[in-house]
Amino acid sequence: MPFVINETMGAYSELLMLLAAGTYTVAFIAFAWDLAKSSKALRAIDLKAAEAAGAVAGAKVPVAAGVGAAAGTSEAVAGANRVDAHLAGPAGRAERPSSSAAKAGAGSAAGQTADGDMRYAGERRVPARVAVALTILGVLIHGAGVVTRALGAGRVPWGNMYEFLTTGAFVAVAVFLLVLIRRDLRFLGTFVVGLAIIMLVAASVAYWTPVGHLVPALQSYWLIIHVSIAVLSSALFTLTFAMSALQLVQAHRQKTIAAGGADKLGFMRLVPSALSLENLSYRINAIAFIGWTFTLMFGAIWAEKAWGRFWGWDTKEVWTFVIWVVYAGYLHARATRGWTGTRAAWLSIVGYLCVVFNFTIVNQFFNGLHSYSGL
Repeated sequence: MPFVINETMGAYSELLMLLAAGTYTVAFIAFAWDLAKSSKALRAIDLKAAEAAGAVAGAKVPVAAGVGAAAGTSEAVAGANRVDAHLAGPAGRAERPSSSAAKAGAGSAAGQTADGDMRYAGERRVPARVAVALTILGVLIHGAGVVTRALGAGRVPWGNMYEFLTTGAFVAVAVFLLVLIRRDLRFLGTFVVGLAIIMLVAASVAYWTPVGHLVPALQSYWLIIHVSIAVLSSALFTLTFAMSALQLVQAHRQKTIAAGGADKLGFMRLVPSALSLENLSYRINAIAFIGWTFTLMFGAIWAEKAWGRFWGWDTKEVWTFVIWVVYAGYLHARATRGWTGTRAAWLSIVGYLCVVFNFTIVNQFFNGLHSYSGL
């Protein structure tokens, strides 16, 4: 006897998704508030350090010479234009200027970023804590929405575009929170939570599908294996996409400061250096690539059981392979060909755009054996 669809559970799920989106929106504002407030605080610290440097330098030179203040000022400006690539320390960490650094000319304050190892510092950032707490609350509500959708349908909740987007957004935020346990990636909050909001809105507006049974082609245990790994890999790719985008911004900022330009992106001081972002993004992409490889393999096995062949050049199959090739090229180019910096970041971004294209445009506009998005 087939499972009877519970439409009430489906209605509860949709309500919980809306509540989750609202909670994420408030968390997004709190993350943005943290960036703005912290940037203002860091600018105040740098200004005081520059003033102290000017005062110390001016006291050491006779006033009659008329050059004491100018020397102190020029020294402070020169120190403010140094980039964090030259920071001292065994791990290359960007540290706030000490009193001795202030006396020497404010150190490299303007070019500093968060620690390269992305460990938590001692200072308390109240807006960031509020943002994380709201994100946790949002993911709990979101998870309840995913579970009630599954209970209403009597199956795993990723059988169409609406369910894939809502579940994918949940996994992306959950992975972000799990990584926060070991690394201070709160600077990614606006990106990750913002993407989750976009996914939930897109699911509700463009891809809404009432709770229902699966089409016959999806009624297999391979749905659980194949799609769950694809969702997890896509969540990791979402993190690396955000890191690569910030890497490009940070690299431009560091070049501007090194050339003597003004630091117009003060909030980026909370973000690690471009090199640190690139290294972490590379490691996460390597893990996600393994998951995507299994996605491709298990999809081929499922295709053989469902349609009697491992590969048929269906549009969805082709684009899944294209994604694999792009990320394989990214990993190979960076590891063996020296493709680092902005080139590596752009390759990572292109890979994620292929993922988005595969799960939106291909599902919606290309006919094939995988055309069961529920639209």
